[in-house]
This record gives sequence, structure tokens and C-alpha cells, in this order.
Amino acid sequence: MELTPVTDADFDEVVLKSDKPVVVDFWATWCGPCQQLKPLLEAIAAEHSEIVVVKLDVDANPEDRRCVQRHLYPDGERLQGRRARQTITGARTKAALERELGECFA
Repeated sequence: MELTPVTDADFDEVVLKSDKPVVVDFWATWCGPCQQLKPLLEAIAAEHSEIVVVKLDVDANPEDRRCVQRHLYPDGERLQGRRARQTITGARTKAALERELGECFA
């Protein structure tokens, strides 16, 4: 399952106003760990309909420069400001990602 791209322009609408928890992959074409994680995040998105997994290209969207990070945003009602609940930096196995994001899958 290909991840849905988001941009600076639609970030608030897609991520912050979502009624589901959202995992945002801040990635770049030159980022090795980002390329390693892409198929894992796509698998997680396909297997977990209770969350939304999107990607944001940091080179094309300078407002959000957080490369090599996965951020978990809770649903909009619980979100205060633009702060992520959880940040994961660097490459992980699929099992490790699911474990770290586990609170979303309940």
C-alpha cells in the first residue's frame, strides 16, 4: 500500500484534524533509513486500518523539516498545538515500529 503524501499546505487538514491517530513519515530521497523504512511503513498502513500513515517529503516542504523521523499524532481532539505524541528517529524493524507505535493499535 503506497503511503499518502501530505504537504505543508494540507498537513493541518490531513494530520492534525484526523479522527484517527496519524503516523507521519518525514522523509527525503537522499535518506538511507527513510528508504529502508518505506516498505515497512507501507505494510503497517495496510495491516492497521485503525491508524493513518502518511509521508511528507522534507525537501519539497520546507515548513516541516524533520527528516528521518516518524511522528505519531493523536486524533485532533486530543492534540494540543502541533506537537507529536511520539517521535521515532532512525531505522527500525517492522516489529520494533509496531511495538513503539503499539498504543495506536489498541
